[in-house]
Amino acid sequence: MKSHDNDLDDKTSRLPDESPEMDAWLTSFFIENHLDYYAYPDHVSSPEQIRFIVYTEEEKRYYPCSDHMFEAIMNKNKSAFMQKKYNEVLQKVLNLVEEKIEDGKEKAYLESLIITKYKHETRDEIMIPSRLERRLLGIFLNRTQIEDPCVCDKNLRNSRADKALSSKAFVAAMNHTDASNMKTLPATLSEIRQIVHHLELKRLFCLSAEKSLWESDKAAGYTKDDYLSIFNREFSGNGLEPLLHFLGTEENKESGPKRILWLADEAGEIIVDFALIKYLAKLGHKIIVAFKEEPLFTKTDFQDAIGNEILSSYLEEALIVHEKNLGKNELASLLRSDKNIIAISDGTREKLNFILASTTFARIFKEVDGVISRGNDQRRRLFDTHFQFTQNIYNISAGDKNSVLISFKPRHPAVIKFTHHDLEKKAKKIIDQMEDAKKKGMTVIFYSGIIGSIPGKIETAKKIMSVSISSLKQQLSMTFIINPAEYYESGMDADDLMYMWEIVQRSGLIDIWRFQTYDDIVKAFQSMDKKVPPEWVGKDATFSTGCTKEMKSALEVQQKYPEMQIIGPARERFLRRNEYGIGKMYDRRLSDICQQK
Repeated sequence: MKSHDNDLDDKTSRLPDESPEMDAWLTSFFIENHLDYYAYPDHVSSPEQIRFIVYTEEEKRYYPCSDHMFEAIMNKNKSAFMQKKYNEVLQKVLNLVEEKIEDGKEKAYLESLIITKYKHETRDEIMIPSRLERRLLGIFLNRTQIEDPCVCDKNLRNSRADKALSSKAFVAAMNHTDASNMKTLPATLSEIRQIVHHLELKRLFCLSAEKSLWESDKAAGYTKDDYLSIFNREFSGNGLEPLLHFLGTEENKESGPKRILWLADEAGEIIVDFALIKYLAKLGHKIIVAFKEEPLFTKTDFQDAIGNEILSSYLEEALIVHEKNLGKNELASLLRSDKNIIAISDGTREKLNFILASTTFARIFKEVDGVISRGNDQRRRLFDTHFQFTQNIYNISAGDKNSVLISFKPRHPAVIKFTHHDLEKKAKKIIDQMEDAKKKGMTVIFYSGIIGSIPGKIETAKKIMSVSISSLKQQLSMTFIINPAEYYESGMDADDLMYMWEIVQRSGLIDIWRFQTYDDIVKAFQSMDKKVPPEWVGKDATFSTGCTKEMKSALEVQQKYPEMQIIGPARERFLRRNEYGIGKMYDRRLSDICQQK
């Protein structure tokens, strides 16, 4: 599909050939933009967390800008394209100073400070314009102590859109129908309902791209015919049919209810979005709406969702999630709640930057069935790039020639996804095997051991565990021993495994819960005719993050089922490992050790 960004040249620029100098410039690009995890680990997402959202090969790095922008920066040319983008940012911030600061001396000072910072940051043309915008806006906010300089503008936009959607003319237009809506008479009521659903969705798509509803007062005078004219806008792009198919209807069981991540964009626009969101919720879909964390001009932020009188009224029945670091189990409970609309923050003050997104946002992105993004700013970040994502991406924007542009980018075909439902089914199969074993009079043993806690040694860990369990099976009769190594699948992270195993472990069917000892590991290497490698010397289940969590679970299970035995290292020794790094199979603290080696 041809790009709708008028700033892109028809000729595709090329990246310079790889060289030490090019590698150094690339590293500088991430560091100067404050996007390097190893330089700013407290603020930047780990590569594993980014892979919850973006599909990348191990050696590739994701960058949050269009390919054209990235190539312009990498080529180190003083391009008109970059200067234009930089100047747009500067003028936007200077206009804010002009509009919001009355004192002449303070205004002159701020303008001079911002221009000085601008010259410094754009000297080498290595800065992404959105990162420049973040820094210049930060200067304005820090200096003036104005929490949200555009709060009145946003309130006005929301008010305009709300009045438009409440008008008699709009309601009449939405309910209007004529013979052209049904060219042939449907044979069943289900077909009629599906036609109605699709008609309403298309009308709401058209409405969502009509900026006059919130950017001016024109809509105050709109008649029913004006709205019908808006509803008759043409659709462009490749996404209308895929989006309708994805959303489906209550009668279209092939599709079924979906969990949708909705990326909110502009104030005013979000009110029209909620007409769509609430309609989808009535169809049974669950929509998680992601707002900006902090004010960014007229973008809708999380505080607006809570504090803006009009917007918060649309969220009265929604679940508001403040937590920025939700775990897998917490997220599963959240998605199972009876609330069909959930509001979160993406953790950033940028148009769209997955490298700085919160853990909660990343986990939700991974778990949903699809993502609907809004507006051209988001479309450029998602579609004007060669990167593919872990979810199907849709975008609704205003297109050329007064069209409604709906774009679709399928998720990368190599993405392996384990939903909560998938993991629960896997757990149920294991529980069924345990129940069958119990019926035969067998003793059920669960074996907890190191799988991923030694970075890069997963295959060795699985082999050790399998050898140990094989030896136990030869020694013990009438036993059913669960070997977690047999159930690990490519694409599973620690969150997935722990979620699945906790269901199994709390089933009440375990007779003996055995934790791996160092003696188990030594005997396993002896069986393989190998010496114990240095990284395995002294290791046992107490080294494992998963086993530490499982020991806590085992003690809780034992309280409920006192006859269950716990065998292995002393429970008080399970103190070292506390929490997985997101997307990792080992403890967060080991990340620092690995980086230093």
